[in-house]
Amino acid sequence: HISIQRHLADLEKLADLKEDEKKPCPLCPEEKFKACYSHKLHRHLQNLHWKVSVAFEGYRMCICHLPCHPVKPNLIGDQTFSKMGAHYHCIICSATITRRTDMIGHINRHVNKGETESRFITIPAPKSSHEVLKESATDVQVLPNYSTPQKTDSYFNPKMKLNRQLIFCALAVLAEERKPIECLDAFGATGIMGLQWAKHLRSSVKVTINDCNENSVTMIQENCHLNKMKVKLHTKEQDYDEAMGDGGENSDTIEVTKMDANVIMHLRSFDFIHLDPFGTSVNYLDSAFRNVRNLGIVSLTSTDISSLYAKAQHVALRHYGCNIVRTEYYKELAARIVIAAVTRAAARCNKGIEVLLAVALEHFVLVVVRVLRGPSPADDSAKKIRYLIHCQWCEERIFQKEGNMVEENPYQQLPCDCHGSMPGKTAVVLGPLWSGALFNTGFLRRMLFEAVQYGLDEAQPLLKTLVCEADCTTLKHFSIHSLYDENKQEECGVYIKTPNTTAESYLVHGKRKSDEVIRNAAKRQKSENSAEHPAFYYNIHRHSIKGMNMPKLNKFLNYLSEAGYRVSRTHFDPMGVRTNAPLAQFKTILMKYSTPTYLGGQAEGPVHLPEDVKAGEQVQAAADSKAEDAEFLEDDKSGVAPAMFTKDYPTHCGAD
Repeated sequence: HISIQRHLADLEKLADLKEDEKKPCPLCPEEKFKACYSHKLHRHLQNLHWKVSVAFEGYRMCICHLPCHPVKPNLIGDQTFSKMGAHYHCIICSATITRRTDMIGHINRHVNKGETESRFITIPAPKSSHEVLKESATDVQVLPNYSTPQKTDSYFNPKMKLNRQLIFCALAVLAEERKPIECLDAFGATGIMGLQWAKHLRSSVKVTINDCNENSVTMIQENCHLNKMKVKLHTKEQDYDEAMGDGGENSDTIEVTKMDANVIMHLRSFDFIHLDPFGTSVNYLDSAFRNVRNLGIVSLTSTDISSLYAKAQHVALRHYGCNIVRTEYYKELAARIVIAAVTRAAARCNKGIEVLLAVALEHFVLVVVRVLRGPSPADDSAKKIRYLIHCQWCEERIFQKEGNMVEENPYQQLPCDCHGSMPGKTAVVLGPLWSGALFNTGFLRRMLFEAVQYGLDEAQPLLKTLVCEADCTTLKHFSIHSLYDENKQEECGVYIKTPNTTAESYLVHGKRKSDEVIRNAAKRQKSENSAEHPAFYYNIHRHSIKGMNMPKLNKFLNYLSEAGYRVSRTHFDPMGVRTNAPLAQFKTILMKYSTPTYLGGQAEGPVHLPEDVKAGEQVQAAADSKAEDAEFLEDDKSGVAPAMFTKDYPTHCGAD
């Protein structure tokens, strides 16, 4: 259309401007804009048409007032008025759009569908609108809108590369225990994850990639051919049942299915299932645990972080049945919420779980669990779901004791004395949450070995941090040879003592142990787990003292370790400290090795002040803290401590 031009000068050429002649506007009817001289027509074209144009690939779609887009006539009295409306002409299709914002959205929809050439210009069709990306030696075709998908498009998120590497390591560890294993990627999208499994693990796995979207299934098939993989397609449940009866499927063939994820998990048993829906995965947990094999693995990625990270608390209550608030340990709280939902879903199918890995990062929460079949493991897992008592003043927290008896004063369970020294209610009950361990040290070491073996560089630093966090020790120097030796010992059936490994996890030459050996191992494990893994962590900045310079984090870890406490860093928070030390002792050691700001030149270490100065400062700090606390609670008629105080202001340690 003439309203689509590259430059303003091209638009002026249409008017054939001459200084001594009046010319009409090429985009306006004469009754709207009369013919005028060149200087006035230039301003008209620039201000009315060019400035409000829509740009696309070097072209400008200017607003048009010609009788191309008639407006519905209005009847006023005896006269009928029919006017022409201003509009834009789409450069790709024949549509005429009235509003500029609608035109921009219309063009974006064309781009998302891969339509970037006009349908009405006789030019050769583009070879392919797909873009080829490479990740871990696997090529995948993606649409131009792969990072911002529409409902009918496949989704590929490059930021989830670390998530895919962790899941691959977990599958590689399971592939060493039993071969071949049947694994399912329930939400394939582009098929990148299932392709990586089949390409690297080869005959050790039988991969099934599922998606309910027809466009995604087509793209998965194209990506399989791109990576030179054989494809076996099932689009109907009847065909799928017949194919299952035939048997004898080639292990190198990737099976692609088009059906609902709940349906395929009901139809067939798997050793490894991964769930990565858009948002929460609670709708698929019952189906996942229905047919998963004993000692199999279920991994799930939850991306509904707004509800899990306590930004939308009503959504967390609706999806997970948990009452939560924003705390300093909100990421670990999110992981325990998801595990509690997994535990309840497994228990409904008479199955228990062993948590192998729980990771909560900026974009997702990843949970990997091993399935233990039987009512006894189900009961043991269900008992680990408890409520958490959280103090909103000092951020102290503790899980409620087991039992059904109602306590007269539940505040007595908290180690702090905020309820006695502060007026009103100071604590909230959160949960129900998973109260057990979040990591399996032996499994994480084997995952690290697989990450080194396959050259997964992004996953190795995180796995090293997770191993130290599982052992609750500071960072060690890892050796590839030592990891290789430990992995070989586990393959030979040697029992390696790790605090978070259940007896069912160990195999002898690929076969399960006898019941007697399992019972003995369980007794040995129970004695080793007498020292529980510390739950949650403390942020060193959250509990810092105003006017004091904190010690370096690594030095502070050494101070806590020298005091006789277990201590480690945590992947949940770069400034977090996981320790079994009580909060009061944590603050005492932090205060002891902090230096006043006015003594900035003094070396780090214990603060040595005169006794009269020290006593005077402590009394003054206690008085100031009580005065500020009373000031905040003066207008609180309900008697509940305001959550915004604990969220936005540093806690006052003077009263301690």
